[in-house]
Amino acid sequence: MERSRIILLSVLFLIGFMLWNAWQNEMVKPVAATAQATPAPTSSALPPTQIPHTVAQSAAAMQPNATPVVTKAPAEQLITVTTDVLKVAIDPQGNLVQAHLLKYPQALGDNQPPYQLLNDDPASLYVAQSGLLSKLGPDTEQGQAAYSVQKTNYELAPDQNTLTVDMSWQNKEGIVIHKQFIFNRDDYQVKVQYQIVNNSQQPWSGQMYAQLQRKKPPSPPHGLFSISSYVGAAISSPAAPYKKLSFSKMTDQDLNTQVQGGWEAMLEHYFLSAWIPDGSSTFNYYSRANNDLYTLGMVGKPIVVAPGQQTVANIKLYTGPESMDRLKAVAPNLDLTIDYGVLWFISIAIFWLLKHIYDIIGNWGWAIVVVTLLIKLAFYHLSAKSFRSMAVMRKLQPRMQAIRERYGDDRQKASQATMELYRNEKVNPMSGCLPVIVQIPVFIALYWVLLESVELRQAPFIFWIHDLSIKDPFYVLPVLMGITMYIQQKLNPAPPDPMQAKMMQFLPVFFTFLFLSFPAGLVLYWLVNNTLTILQQWYIMRKMDLDDAKKRDLATVK
Repeated sequence: MERSRIILLSVLFLIGFMLWNAWQNEMVKPVAATAQATPAPTSSALPPTQIPHTVAQSAAAMQPNATPVVTKAPAEQLITVTTDVLKVAIDPQGNLVQAHLLKYPQALGDNQPPYQLLNDDPASLYVAQSGLLSKLGPDTEQGQAAYSVQKTNYELAPDQNTLTVDMSWQNKEGIVIHKQFIFNRDDYQVKVQYQIVNNSQQPWSGQMYAQLQRKKPPSPPHGLFSISSYVGAAISSPAAPYKKLSFSKMTDQDLNTQVQGGWEAMLEHYFLSAWIPDGSSTFNYYSRANNDLYTLGMVGKPIVVAPGQQTVANIKLYTGPESMDRLKAVAPNLDLTIDYGVLWFISIAIFWLLKHIYDIIGNWGWAIVVVTLLIKLAFYHLSAKSFRSMAVMRKLQPRMQAIRERYGDDRQKASQATMELYRNEKVNPMSGCLPVIVQIPVFIALYWVLLESVELRQAPFIFWIHDLSIKDPFYVLPVLMGITMYIQQKLNPAPPDPMQAKMMQFLPVFFTFLFLSFPAGLVLYWLVNNTLTILQQWYIMRKMDLDDAKKRDLATVK
């Protein structure tokens, strides 16, 4: 009995430490910068000066020789595009410098602005750049070329499903580049397409590149139970479907690797931006870090267009929510950016179940309650066996106390007599730990689901719970959860050792404070689970008492 209590106590403390440690060390919470943008020149420095010399046979491949200076184009020069889910701004050089997600408010409340993912403020820069690098232009080692455009405002009409933004550039030799941004209804993908027309008298040779640049956000102060989320880069390749590149790794070592297909992304809590090339094309993936400016990019193999010929090259940009259904449709393995941890297979199953229940009842909080009930039903017989064993242990308490009094300080003989009593009564003291141990993987998996699923961002429950993905603002759920843990303890047999008893009494207090900053949805799961456990345990103990009473009545009659 004592050994089982020690194991159970150790496991519960280990859960708390593991969750806290994962929250602290795995994540970095973004903090909005407050510095004001400063006026900038209208020309844009050439980001591809950071492209490494990876294609030796290409005359267009250039060794990095300068640090790019990020500039901000005046607002009147930006091209704005509005669809049903996106509002973006494109600068004259054809870079996406702003992206607002219209379906996702910045914060809870009425008239909140949409969440801004891409941002051209130099103090908190985060942009998606692309172009064609060639000695004949449009982009050269001197800088990015400016394109011409027919208008500066585009909007997807109610009867439109596709919106195309046309930009064009040409030089005096007769090289014409048409750059198109293609938007679709209810889609966070942007197709970037280049039509290269060579009307000159010499071959045109160049390389398509795409990159994400962002400033590293300041790290928040780490409290004991502060909530934060991962911000960093990631790439995908056939050899490594999902590989994180933290800002510290990018600072320590530049990335320089060739990948067929794959993708590159910058991640933050709930949202990401990713460049996705054609799956059959080979690109060189690279990274650079300089003064808190981080660049993750890719450059393709040389494209050669003979005089009088033309060709087309394209790449896709996804800038939007980390929604599993959407990411699966965009590119292979892009859904892995929803980081569910080592128990991802359980997390995916839980989210699938949650999503289907939500589709029926329309409330994520009640979906969590129903899932908790289903999980409890799945483990009902296992829990029932454990509760019966604990009920017997409770009845054996007087006999166990008598054994301790009989043997006094001789702990070895007391332990032997206690184990003999267990064998005679067919009781397993370890069975009380089993239901908790079995639920640990489910608990941790649900923790990651609630932390990483954008569907639960700002999802309301009832009354004061307006966002299940953040802590209960009034700490009602954690306190109720602590009370249910205390009630559970009272239903269980008390530890024979006074020190263990005091530690077990402290456990509800410890978990109450631990859960104060956990997502309300996670605390809701634990509260409902505890409540169902109390009801099941009370029912089993009541039934056993009635059965014992019937046996005594029958014995009296006989």
